[in-house]
Amino acid sequence: MNNAMSKRAFMLAGAACIAMQATAAVAQQGAEFFKGKTVNYIVATAPGGGYDSYGRLVAEYMQRNLPGSTFVVKNMPGAGHIIGTNAIYASKPDGLTIGTFNTGLIYNQITKESAVKFDLTKMSWIGKAAADPRVIVIASQSPIKSFEELMAQKQPQNFAVAGPGSASFVETVMLTNALKMPVKMLSGYNGTDDQLAMRRGEIVGSIASRSSYKAFVENGYGRMIAQIGGSEKDVPQLASFVKDEKAQGLIALVQSQGDIARLTAGPPGIPADRLDALVGAYKKAMEDPEMQARAEKLGLPVDPAYGDTVLKAVTAAINQSDETRALLSEALKAPKK
Repeated sequence: MNNAMSKRAFMLAGAACIAMQATAAVAQQGAEFFKGKTVNYIVATAPGGGYDSYGRLVAEYMQRNLPGSTFVVKNMPGAGHIIGTNAIYASKPDGLTIGTFNTGLIYNQITKESAVKFDLTKMSWIGKAAADPRVIVIASQSPIKSFEELMAQKQPQNFAVAGPGSASFVETVMLTNALKMPVKMLSGYNGTDDQLAMRRGEIVGSIASRSSYKAFVENGYGRMIAQIGGSEKDVPQLASFVKDEKAQGLIALVQSQGDIARLTAGPPGIPADRLDALVGAYKKAMEDPEMQARAEKLGLPVDPAYGDTVLKAVTAAINQSDETRALLSEALKAPKK
């Protein structure tokens, strides 16, 4: 190698080394910011239930992976996760307020719900913890043992839902109207209230994430009669009972929400170095064998994705065709009496 080539190779190697050091310095700078700081992790629902369980587990292990930080979980329920999410979105973009909320808010943004003060496509995305298919669950004391038997009921069956902005509310309204299910919705069931109500006999069923009802069903308190998405083979797919193309389209939309379950995000504008540190801590948390073992013991599936990957999935779910938007808006209208 001649002197000119040797000098050029040396300069390139030096530039690469400087770039690597700069990258490491930025990452260090982001992580250093959190030392001695308190990160508020907002859970946009009441204590208890799947969102709270995921949120507390995520906060605990993110704290472990941001040395010197303290994570404080704050439950902020109301309006089907809208209140908590509005609070996250409006918070100072310093990386010290993040949180989790229901994917049902995607529906609210699609339909331009007036209470929504956020834009999910502009949030600082940290990750998603799971893919969690929706299921229709029936209380074990009910004689209804299949989706066909539910559809054959002459009288409306009481189904529990959370607040109007929640996935359970939106999806129950949407599927009830689109499939003409004999269901009467009773709202205000947050956390595990719906499961307790089913055990008391005041509620017949619910449409919810599979993980939320896994232990309930395993303990003999209920049965799953249909599922939307997921790879499990023990419950029939709801799509297999439906022939109407419009209804199939709405079922596919519901499935897209289950694919990006248990989100974590912050307000728009978190500095890149701090966001990188948060994403890095989240990734380490999700891939920690101890955390995964605890999640499995709690019946919480872990199927993570991070940062821009989640942003792209959320953006794709929101950017629906005009036809799908119209179908969703129509399905969410109050049924005619």
